Amino acid sequence: MTPEQASANAKPGLAKLVGAFAESPQTLRRARLMGLSGWAYHVSARAGALGDVRPETVAAAIGFIAPDAVTDGWEAAAKTTPPVEVAAWHLHELCRWGVAELGGFPRLNRLLELSKRVVSAVDAAGLPLFAAWRAMPVPETAPGAQAAVMLHLLHEHRLGVHVVAVRASGLTPLQAIIAGPDGETDAVAFGWQPPYPSPGPIVRRLMWAESVADSLAGQAYAQLDRAERIELCGLLESLSHRLG
Repeated sequence: MTPEQASANAKPGLAKLVGAFAESPQTLRRARLMGLSGWAYHVSARAGALGDVRPETVAAAIGFIAPDAVTDGWEAAAKTTPPVEVAAWHLHELCRWGVAELGGFPRLNRLLELSKRVVSAVDAAGLPLFAAWRAMPVPETAPGAQAAVMLHLLHEHRLGVHVVAVRASGLTPLQAIIAGPDGETDAVAFGWQPPYPSPGPIVRRLMWAESVADSLAGQAYAQLDRAERIELCGLLESLSHRLG
């Protein structure tokens, strides 16, 4: 398994695990307790690590959410709670979820060790959200909490290199969404308004961008040797099945 193959194999498991946290009833309850809509919480919780920045900066960092939709969520959150505080609460909830949901995983310490080595090896140039999250102090020391944060960082790393790869391919974020498997459904979910471009001519560019993203993300997975890369991908798959 090459580093590029490791990053590609890790991608679905990371998305599933981070999604399990994002969709958990406790996480959604936190948004309600803070007086935020689900959308305002989503935008501010993810990008609040950037600090007190303008919504245009947030939209540029996230990449795939329509700028107007980012502005709506960011400004709605800022009316009640500074986004950096939302991000801090999000991190606290992530740690709590990790203790509860990952704490019983038999090979948790090994998962934590391998994922931490990959996270530490990431060159954060061009990855502002990843860099911001990696710099945030983790409020819990329990292995489950630490592992949950590492999974979040690995997922944020992948999202960040995907933005870079898409732009390098000559595609706009909207074009990349339309060329993807869920096309217009995802475009609507991310706040983009029609008319939408035709996917036909741009699918090949998206495939190229995906391979570039695998290569960029793989640079960090090169920190592990071949056996360790196989082991990490197996642990991610096993854990995603356990939670699925």
